[in-house]
Amino acid sequence: MADQTPKQSDAPYAERIDPTKAKLSNDQMHFIRQVELEQWKKKTHKLKARNVLTGVAIGALVVGIYGYTFYSVSQERVMDDLDQEAKRARAPKTGAN
Repeated sequence: MADQTPKQSDAPYAERIDPTKAKLSNDQMHFIRQVELEQWKKKTHKLKARNVLTGVAIGALVVGIYGYTFYSVSQERVMDDLDQEAKRARAPKTGAN
């Protein structure tokens, strides 16, 4: 197979520069700002979608735990059993007891 690596070029394509040190014209600085703004918009959109998804997941978990707690507490019969035993203990003793 042939080597797939690209050949080195002397062209300054996608060369990293420091805008504070390089002598750039106002048009070039404006273009850089526009590109950076578009990149921030893309990142912000993705981040916002993830944050909404995470918030919904956490909210569903909280509501689920809250609902399960109410359901399980309503199913408890411990206090009812204790009340019935207390009523039996206070009842007068008969020969059938």
